[in-house]
Amino acid sequence: MKPQSLCAALCVCFCWIGQACGQSPLNASDREGRDRWMAREFPTNGARAPFSFVYNGQPSRTLLTSWPRTVERREVDANRRQLTLCWTDPETGLQCRCVETSYSDFPVSEWVVFFRNTGARDTPLLEQVRGVDAEFCGSGAGDVFLHGLKGDSCTADSYEPYCIPLAANEPRAFAPAASGKSCDGPQGWPYFNVQVPGGGVVLVVGWPGQWRASFARTGSNAVAAVAGQAQTRMRLKPGEELRTPLVAALFWKGDRVVDAQNVWRRWYLAHVLPRTGGVPQPPTFEIQAGGGEADEAAVQRVLDAGLHPDICWRDAAWYVNSGTPYTGADAWMNTGTWEIDPAKYPKGFRPFSDWVRARDMQFLLWFEPERVGDPASWLAARHPEWMLPGTSHGALLDLGNPAALAWLIGHIDGMVKAQGLDWYREDMNGCGPLPAWQKNDAPDRQGVTENLYVQGHLAFWDELRRRNPKLRIDSCASGGRRNDLETMRRAVPLLRSDFQWPKMERVVEGNQGHTYGLSFWLPFQGTATYLDDVYAYRSFYVAGFGMGALTPANAAMQKKAYDEFRRIAPRFFGDYYPLTPYSLAPDQWLAWQFNRPEQGDGVVQAFRRAQCADGTRTFVLQGLDAAARYEVSDIDSPDRQVLSGEALMRDGVRVGLKASPGAAVILYERVSAR
Repeated sequence: MKPQSLCAALCVCFCWIGQACGQSPLNASDREGRDRWMAREFPTNGARAPFSFVYNGQPSRTLLTSWPRTVERREVDANRRQLTLCWTDPETGLQCRCVETSYSDFPVSEWVVFFRNTGARDTPLLEQVRGVDAEFCGSGAGDVFLHGLKGDSCTADSYEPYCIPLAANEPRAFAPAASGKSCDGPQGWPYFNVQVPGGGVVLVVGWPGQWRASFARTGSNAVAAVAGQAQTRMRLKPGEELRTPLVAALFWKGDRVVDAQNVWRRWYLAHVLPRTGGVPQPPTFEIQAGGGEADEAAVQRVLDAGLHPDICWRDAAWYVNSGTPYTGADAWMNTGTWEIDPAKYPKGFRPFSDWVRARDMQFLLWFEPERVGDPASWLAARHPEWMLPGTSHGALLDLGNPAALAWLIGHIDGMVKAQGLDWYREDMNGCGPLPAWQKNDAPDRQGVTENLYVQGHLAFWDELRRRNPKLRIDSCASGGRRNDLETMRRAVPLLRSDFQWPKMERVVEGNQGHTYGLSFWLPFQGTATYLDDVYAYRSFYVAGFGMGALTPANAAMQKKAYDEFRRIAPRFFGDYYPLTPYSLAPDQWLAWQFNRPEQGDGVVQAFRRAQCADGTRTFVLQGLDAAARYEVSDIDSPDRQVLSGEALMRDGVRVGLKASPGAAVILYERVSAR
């Protein structure tokens, strides 16, 4: 059976649109189900565990029964408790340590498994390491489905939702494109929702590298899930420690997948979205701005037009490079010397960043330190021993090398402080790191280079933020191709995909589709538009929004878009409800709703495509208080109407658009509890 869009499949199979609309998504929380599963998979008196490996030819479920084990528990904070299980092979000294964290405010458990050689010799072969290898069961018999998205391919259908019926003896496998970028390609989204009768589990693989996952129906109501680093066949050297991907499992009950996704969104906002000074990253408006005196004048024109950016963004090509091997428009790819080009910026960036902060804005600077594209660069010439050859766009700086990692931390930290950076933007272009990782692995060390590299990369970001508590990180990898859970704990994606340029086919409708799909998983996502019409602007409104190419001719239109964004942006962190099936077709409507029940407000974004003959649609809202009354308004009209939550969830709100294409923004606010 072919994959279907998530919305279409749910409409057909579970009829969630228009049913139980007034319930809280938290009704779908299943902490009791999580605790039962935990008691089975993490028993205190046995060797069972929700991960697996093969060591010296023996499966872990055989070995762990005979290895001595210790158990430790501790309270991390008011909402988290941690369980550490540690097994040690008495013969070889291999230590297997699983660190599991359970949340008291959400039905979530997450864990990472570490392997350390405490012996004096290389270990026997450790292989087939899976961060999760477990079964998830429903109640009663019924259909079993797997929900998820496509990864980013810089295409209109990036982040397209799917719903796959899981049949017996038909396992489904997923992995990113062979690049080492965790969210790359149609099969590369490492976030899954497994639906079994009576509920299910959101299962997420956090690994900014090459992972693999598979799902197989094992009975009338059960699914076996297996996931981990894609390639693991290695001997560990004395003192060496490797780890599995982070695995997060959110347990839910009921038959409304959309409610489960909203529990995920709420957990994400509470425990994943990065914080600065204890404050979660708010919505942002950004513009491109270089960093010189001319850029001050350009930013001042933006301010004078009534637009106040949160972020002034300096992209690539600010650094010294030899001009080879890349020339012309591609010269920015000559990376590896992370020093400011004095010919372009003789005063550096500090005067500009100070000027920006004095006007209550932040300065962002682009980096791509992992790829050393210039063979004459400082890194390539001074430290060839730090290079991992094998990529098609230069060598790779080996972040698994302690000396290289220490240099990178020190150098970038120095630039953050000296140049006054508020944001560190990190990109990863070209074919990705995987070819270099694999090329530098011995036959009995497959996966080691990647594993140590990933650990180093995460340690780099952690230390950068520890030394600079106010620093924010923007994650990019040829767009949104490395936005796994470990990455999202440390960064936000100000650019969810490079699919944003005006000449790209279906770029507007594609970005509508990106928002539709990605909103199931990432409350904060960013993009920008360089088009000059209301339909386009409104198609790009997300928590991280940008516009470019301000001119006297488009200033009024950009000011209108800016004001609209500021008005509705806080509502993007509400619960998310698609109101139509997913589609890129030019003759369809597409619409969704963000709802904040605690604040009593929300927004509906609706789009009539260019070839759509129907000029009006009625959208049944969800998640409202049936007993309350809401003031409903179209952002393009001064008219207001007050309707009950019951009526809005039963009869809906009617939206009319004379123009095709056209875009509507409908706001609502609770005005009374009855």
